[in-house]
Amino acid sequence: MNAKADSLATIPVTALRGVGPRRAQQLARLGIDTVQDLLFHLPLRYQDRTRVVPVGSLRAGDQAVIEVTVDHAEVRFGRRRSLLVRVSDGSGALMLRFFHFTAAQKQAFARGVRLRCFGEARNGPAMLELVHPEYTLLRDDAPAPVEEALTPIYPTTEGLHQLSWRDLTGQALALLHEGRALQELLPEAVLREHRLPSLPEAVALLHRPPPDVSTQLLSENGHPAQQRLAFEELLAHQLSLRMLRRRARAHAAPRVIVAGELERRLLDTLPFEPTGAQRRVAEEIAGDLASGRPMLRLVQGDVGSGKTLVAALAAARALEDGWQVALMAPTELLAEQHRQNLAQWFAPLGIEVGWLTGRHKGRRRAAVLEHLAAGELALVVGSHALFQEDVRFARLGLAIVDEQHRFGVHQRLALRNKGDGLVPHQLIMTATPIPRTLAMTAYADLDLSVIDELPPGRQPVKTVVISDERRSEVVARVGENCRQGRQAYWACTLIEESEALQCQAAEDTARELAEALPDLRVGLVHGRLKDADKEGVMQAFKAGELDLLVATTVIEVGVDVPNASLMIIENAERLGLAQLHQLRGRVGRGAAESHCVLMYHPPLGQLARERLGMLRESSDGFAIARKDLALRGPGEVLGTRQTGEVQFRIADLVRDEALIPQVQALADRLLREHPELAAPLIRRWLGEKVHYAAV
Repeated sequence: MNAKADSLATIPVTALRGVGPRRAQQLARLGIDTVQDLLFHLPLRYQDRTRVVPVGSLRAGDQAVIEVTVDHAEVRFGRRRSLLVRVSDGSGALMLRFFHFTAAQKQAFARGVRLRCFGEARNGPAMLELVHPEYTLLRDDAPAPVEEALTPIYPTTEGLHQLSWRDLTGQALALLHEGRALQELLPEAVLREHRLPSLPEAVALLHRPPPDVSTQLLSENGHPAQQRLAFEELLAHQLSLRMLRRRARAHAAPRVIVAGELERRLLDTLPFEPTGAQRRVAEEIAGDLASGRPMLRLVQGDVGSGKTLVAALAAARALEDGWQVALMAPTELLAEQHRQNLAQWFAPLGIEVGWLTGRHKGRRRAAVLEHLAAGELALVVGSHALFQEDVRFARLGLAIVDEQHRFGVHQRLALRNKGDGLVPHQLIMTATPIPRTLAMTAYADLDLSVIDELPPGRQPVKTVVISDERRSEVVARVGENCRQGRQAYWACTLIEESEALQCQAAEDTARELAEALPDLRVGLVHGRLKDADKEGVMQAFKAGELDLLVATTVIEVGVDVPNASLMIIENAERLGLAQLHQLRGRVGRGAAESHCVLMYHPPLGQLARERLGMLRESSDGFAIARKDLALRGPGEVLGTRQTGEVQFRIADLVRDEALIPQVQALADRLLREHPELAAPLIRRWLGEKVHYAAV
C-alpha cells in the first residue's frame, strides 16, 4: 500500500476537465467530492452498443444498434405531428418516429442515406418503431467503429447528462490506469478466500464492462465485481458498529450474580406460564447481567409476545442484588401501562414501583427525586422525565428502554450516564419486528434476542380489505360490534404531511360517526391534543367508558385494551406494512374473535395491492417486516430516528443477504489480525459522519 495508491481519495473532482464550481456543486448533491467518490458512483444499468444487430432479428422491447438505409421520410399529421422515416437493412424494415424535429432534420433523411441508430424497438401501427432514437449519418461505405464496452447509464441529478457522466468517469478511469489507484484495503488472502477481484479491477469493469459480460448478471447485481464492492461496504458498516460496541463495553458494569429467588417468586405469582421464547431470552439477559460488562441487548418481539415480562424478570435479578432499575417509555400513556403491569407483579413481593413523568411537579416530584437519590426507591417507571439532569440514582444498575427508536441517542446516553461510576446495563425493547438481515447490520453493536413465540390463547386477527365505496357497511359493522358490548378503533390517515390536516380529518370522522351511530359513545384522540387530554380519552376507552375511539396513528403504540376487538384503518393503502401491522396489533388482546378492516380508496396501485395482500394473508410480524424491507428499503423500515442514516451506496440488504454472515465473520477476524485496516475502511465508506445512533 504505497502513498500514491490512495491519492484518488484526495483528488477533488474539480481537478477533472470540465468541472467548474457549478458542476462541482451538482456532483456534491450526490455526495461526490473526490475522484474516488466518482468511481464509487456506479451505473444503474447498461446498454449494449458493441455490435450491430440485423433489423429482422429485433423484437419489441429490444435495445439495439442497427445500420440501415433510408427508404422514405414524410411528415404525418394526426393527434400529434410526427416525422416518420422508414428504414431497412436487407433483413427487415422498421420505422423511426420523431415528434420533435426540424426542417433540416427532415431533409437529411433523403432516400438512400445510411444511418446508424440506437433505441428501443416498440410495436407500431404497421411495424416495429424506434421513437426518438439516437442516430448518426454514415457518410460512406466504410464501417464505422462500434463501442468497445457496454454503455453505462448513471443515476443523475438535474443538469448532468449521461454524456457528461461518461466523460467524467472516463477521466477518472484514465487516472486509475495511470497508476493513481484506489487503495486496496482487503488483504490478498481475503480476496482469494472469497474469490473477489481487486478493487481497481472491479471498479474499472463496472464503469466500462467488456462486451462478453452478461448484462443479465449485471442487472441482477450478481457480478463478482458488484459483489466485491457490496462486500467491502457491508464490512465497513460492520466494523464501525463493532468499534462502537468495543468502546461501550470497555467500561465496567454491575456484576449481577444472584440465586434468582425474587425472579422465582415473581413467576410463582403469575396466572400463566412464560413461553419457551420468554424463558430463553430471560436466560440470555441473565448471562449479560452476570458478565460485569455493560449489557447492550435489543429484545424484539411481535405485538403481544410478552416483552414486558422478560423486562420484569431482568429487573427482578438486578433488584435482588441491590441495584436500582429504571424503565423508560416514549409516552406517558405507555409508561403508565408499564407501571400498572410492574406494580401488579412486584407489589405482592413488597417492592414499590415509582412513577416519574413530566406531569409530576412540586413536592410530588421532589419526593420521588429524593427517594431515588437516597436509594430508597429501587424501581421507577417514567417517560422523558427520567432523562432530566436533576434525576439522580444511588445505584442504577439496569436501564430498560421501550420502543427505543422513539428516543434520540443523546437522551438514551443521558440515562446510561446516571450510573455513578459503573455503566448501567441497557435492555432495549421494540415491538417493531425487524428482519434478521437488517437487525444484524443496523444493530451489530447490540446483542439481539427475538421472542418468536406468542403466549397461548392469543388469537390471530382476521383481516379483510374493503374499498371505501362500502364505507356505510363498515360503519354498520362497527355499530353492531359495539352494541354487543365490545369496543372498536377507527384509525384515520392522510397522505399529507400536515398534522393539522390529519387532526382535522379525525375530527370530521368522529363527528360523522357520532351522527351515524348516535347510541355509541365516541372518543377522539389526535396529535394536537394536550398530553393530559389525550391520556384522559385513552384511559376512558380502556375503562370501557367509550365504545368507539377515532384516532390518528398516535394509537400505533398505545394501551392494552382487551375488550377492543375491531380495528378500522381508513386509507390503509397510504401506510407502510410495519405501521399497518402495529395498528392491527391494538386488537386481538382479549378472548373475543378480533377483526381488522383495511379500507382503501380505489384504484389500488401495484405496491399498495401487495402491501394489503400481505397483511390479509399473514399475521407473522417478522414475515411482514421482511416484505416491508423488500418493498421500501432499510431506511424507511427503520426510520431515520432509529439508526441515523442506514444508507448504502452499493450494498442492498435484501439482495446481498447471503454476504452478511461472511462479512460478520471477516469483521471479527480483521479486528483481531489487521486492526489497522478498520479506520481506513470505515472512512472510505462512511466518511467522517456518524451513520448509526445505536450506542
